[in-house]
Amino acid sequence: MIRRLSMLVAAVGLMAAGPAEVTGQARVVDGDTFSVGAERVRLWGVDAPEGRQVCQDAQRQTYACGDVARDQLVRLIGGRAVRCEIRDRDAYGRAVARCQAGSTDLGEALVRAGWAVDFRQFSRGAYARVEAEAREARRGLWAGRFETPSSWRADARRAQPAPVGPPNSGCVIKGNINAKGRRIFHVPGQQDYAATRIDTARGERWFCSAAEAVAAGWTAAAR
Repeated sequence: MIRRLSMLVAAVGLMAAGPAEVTGQARVVDGDTFSVGAERVRLWGVDAPEGRQVCQDAQRQTYACGDVARDQLVRLIGGRAVRCEIRDRDAYGRAVARCQAGSTDLGEALVRAGWAVDFRQFSRGAYARVEAEAREARRGLWAGRFETPSSWRADARRAQPAPVGPPNSGCVIKGNINAKGRRIFHVPGQQDYAATRIDTARGERWFCSAAEAVAAGWTAAAR
């Protein structure tokens, strides 16, 4: 009886942890990410250029390498169903998985073609040999010059302007103008307060009190 109960508890635990594998048709998002149904999958062990990233080709002409990497992944999948072994979850909730389309290891094939690099921080060099071959043959990205995707992301984060804060510590009510042009104010503790960003260039502003916001023509947020 105790043994059967232990087996049942273990089975429930596995179910709660979610599937270890996801299979189905893929909708490609970028060079190393796609969706299978409601599941967003990030290829394990590789890093491809970001969607907005540009690189230089052999003639030092710039091109949208992120778009080329995405198209390469589309070609590798070729409309076939993918089968992914989930290994982890990243900070965005995506399944980090080693995936195949037919007998093709998608991560390995991207690195071999030169449209992704071995993500050593996580792969522990699983694709290092394949990357070295692509670099030696000057395939894909290696034909020209490029910044590694992880470095490009770090540079992009540093280039983002710092969020504009309230003019003084007492004026923390956010006067936001929504997509329909409605003027709505959010007070600390409301559901959308943290996600609301104030752009003073658009006429948005900070208020020191709800009464001040109402007097200026703003309406209290519903949540």
